[in-house]
Amino acid sequence: MARRFHTLDVFTDVALAGNPLAVVVDAEDLDDAHMQSIAAKFNLSETVFVLEAKNSVNTARVRIFTPARELPFAGHPTVGTAALLAHLRAPDLLAAQDLRIVLEEKVGDIVCVVRHRKGQALAAYFDLPKLPERLADAPPSKAEIAMRTGLSQDDIGFDGHEPRLFSAGVPYLFVPVRSLEAIGRADPRLTRWGADGVPAVYLYTREAAHVGSSFHARMFAGGLGVSEDPATGSAAAAFAGVAFEFDRHTDGEHLMTIEQGIEMGRASYIGLGFKVEGRALRAATIGGSAVIVSSGSLDI
Repeated sequence: MARRFHTLDVFTDVALAGNPLAVVVDAEDLDDAHMQSIAAKFNLSETVFVLEAKNSVNTARVRIFTPARELPFAGHPTVGTAALLAHLRAPDLLAAQDLRIVLEEKVGDIVCVVRHRKGQALAAYFDLPKLPERLADAPPSKAEIAMRTGLSQDDIGFDGHEPRLFSAGVPYLFVPVRSLEAIGRADPRLTRWGADGVPAVYLYTREAAHVGSSFHARMFAGGLGVSEDPATGSAAAAFAGVAFEFDRHTDGEHLMTIEQGIEMGRASYIGLGFKVEGRALRAATIGGSAVIVSSGSLDI
C-alpha cells in the first residue's frame, strides 16, 4: 500500500534549518511496531502518524515517535502537523483566514491555530494542553550535571536560576548555563540523556546569538535516539514554568523567543507566550513557522 508522507522543517521560515519532521498522512492500519520501524528509518527527531480522529469534531488523531520510542506529546510535531494538515485539506480557506486545527495526542486534545500569509511561511500556534509543573524529584547536583555535560560547576547557574525538573507532558532536567561560550562547550555524547530513568536535559542561557532572542538553548536526548535536538517545543512549553519561577513575571501576558539548534547549523526560533494572573501561571502557547520540504510515498 502506498502511504503518503511529507517532510517539513519546523520553527524556521527557510528550508534546511529548524527541526526536520516527517508526517505520514496515511497511517491507518499501521501497528506500533511498523510505526516505530518507520520512525527509525526516517531517523529524524520525530515522525508523526496521522489517523482518523476518535471525536469527529476534531481534525485528526496523531501518534508521535522518536527513532527509539513513542512520545505522548511534542511541540515541533504539533506545529508541523497542524500546519501541514491545514495546507493539505483547505489551502484556499487558509489563504483567506486563520484555521483552527484540533489534534488528538496522548496527552490530550491540542487546539492549534494555523495561518498562511501571502509571501510568508506557514505558521502554527497551540495552547498547552497541560501547564508546566515542577517535579517533586530533586535534580542531580551541579557536580553530577557538570560531569555528565562536560561543563564545570562554575558554568551552572545565573541570575538565581538553578537546575530544576519540570514537565508539561514530557519531563526535562533544566540546566541554566552562565554564558553562550559555556553552553557551546557542552557535549551531548557523555550521557544517554532520556534513557534508564534519566530525563532529557535542556541547557539554557540568557545570552543569545541573535538579536531578538530571549534565551539560547540546547537539548540532549541520546536515550531517545536524538543525540541533540535542533528545536524542542515540549521543553519550551515546560520552560514557561522555569521562567516564571525564577524571573518572577508580573501579572499580564509575556512573550519570548527561544533560539536553539545554532550549534548544529539548524537555527530554530520557538515562540513562547504565557499569561500570569493572580501571581500564578494560567496559560501558555507555543508557536512558530514551518516549511514543507518534500513529499513522497512509502510502499508498506
